[in-house]
Amino acid sequence: MAQYLLFDLDGTLTDPKEGITKCVQYALRQFGIDEPDTDRLTCFIGPPLAASFEEFYGFDKQKAALAVERYRERFRTVGLFENRVFVGIPQMLANLQTQGKTLAVATSKPQVFAERILEKYELRRYFTVVVGSELDGRRTNKAEVIEEVCRQLGLDAEKRRDALMIGDRRHDVLGAAVCGMRSVGVLFGYAEPGELEAAGAGRVVPSVSALAALLAGE
Repeated sequence: MAQYLLFDLDGTLTDPKEGITKCVQYALRQFGIDEPDTDRLTCFIGPPLAASFEEFYGFDKQKAALAVERYRERFRTVGLFENRVFVGIPQMLANLQTQGKTLAVATSKPQVFAERILEKYELRRYFTVVVGSELDGRRTNKAEVIEEVCRQLGLDAEKRRDALMIGDRRHDVLGAAVCGMRSVGVLFGYAEPGELEAAGAGRVVPSVSALAALLAGE
């Protein structure tokens, strides 16, 4: 299917719903907003945080930046590990590694948090490169993250034809397109109905097992 496989983290390798939504709740409370229903906050899973506070709660850039700071107060100590690995992911990654595939993580989550999560759940060993955003707000755009992965792996335009971005949100698909790369969307994450198809995902799969079969070329 492809030699170079780039994976999103939240909603693709792990299910971070509990941690992310509770940390968003915590941040919103600092601004006098009470949102008791965490299902209403799953829209924060995947996209850059500041952009989500702006889009879904009308925060301006300064207020959104403060909200991200409040979010991280809880996330760095508690929310980080309110998380679980999707069933079948470790075996899939192990099989792909055995097949000689080059695996990487491309996430909008701050890299320092992504590394800790991957180490905690014993996934870091499978990835040659892990790239996320910076805590100071740099490299939050998914295309920038993917471009940095390509730089570290030495993927020029020709090699990108043999690469795939795998993720559960439109940002993954659109970022891949900007970087001249194909994409696969997964439906076991947090995409809205039709979101991945509308963004132009090359393939869309319903489950981890279907993803594993596709990436293995079965």
